[in-house]
Amino acid sequence: MSFADLKNTRVHYDLTGPCDLPVLVLSNSLGTDLTMWDAQFEAFSKNFQLLRYDTRGHGQSSVTPGPYTIEQLANDVLNLLDHLELPHAYFCGLSMGGVTGMWLGVHAPERLRKIVLCNTALKIGNAGGWNTRIETVRKNGMQSIASSVLDRWFTPAFRVGFQQHVQSARQMLLSISADGYIACCAAVRDADFRGENPGSSISSIRVPTMVVVGAQDPVTSPADGHSIVDRISGAQYAELQAAHLSNIEAASAFTMEVGRFLAT
Repeated sequence: MSFADLKNTRVHYDLTGPCDLPVLVLSNSLGTDLTMWDAQFEAFSKNFQLLRYDTRGHGQSSVTPGPYTIEQLANDVLNLLDHLELPHAYFCGLSMGGVTGMWLGVHAPERLRKIVLCNTALKIGNAGGWNTRIETVRKNGMQSIASSVLDRWFTPAFRVGFQQHVQSARQMLLSISADGYIACCAAVRDADFRGENPGSSISSIRVPTMVVVGAQDPVTSPADGHSIVDRISGAQYAELQAAHLSNIEAASAFTMEVGRFLAT
């Protein structure tokens, strides 16, 4: 584990693997840290250097004053790649990480080999819902939203059958800075890739792309996934039996589907 002092922030990251392998960036979801990718670590390490990092405001990365924007979070990725002297990378992001991936695909395609957009959407939620969540966390802390977040992250069957995984996810969520979480909520709230103007249209993406969805995801539905696929020429689609954190709930299937796409 290392730290990179970038423009106006310090990013906590983990780069592992032989330097002759291509780099795969793994970008975490809102309310998690780089350990959310533990289930994929061993398998993906066979073919890639893995660059996991804590998004600004999360984990051990800096909690700079908010609100943040997706452009800001995506530029943190580019600045981290520059800091590590990595000209190109594969990219896999989930939820907020997927929104970051869409921005990179539109604005920095020359830095990307392939993109995997997991459990994400052109527009996640609505302003009213995000503002309510922001105020709840601001007044009552992360504990106040923990149960509702876990209900979205995992299906009822998984929450009953895999309680150890759910408790680990809960502790990860509760470890996140309330200020950092709120600032990133604002970034996701304001991100919108539904438009067709050059600055926001993902139809301009020509980087090979895969979209992964959870069949029971209450946050970013299969319909949201199809909306992305329909806009990116040649994009592939994979639907897993999971809710929002599909890489944890359907870890084996996720690893197989994403690994196959990245290796093709």
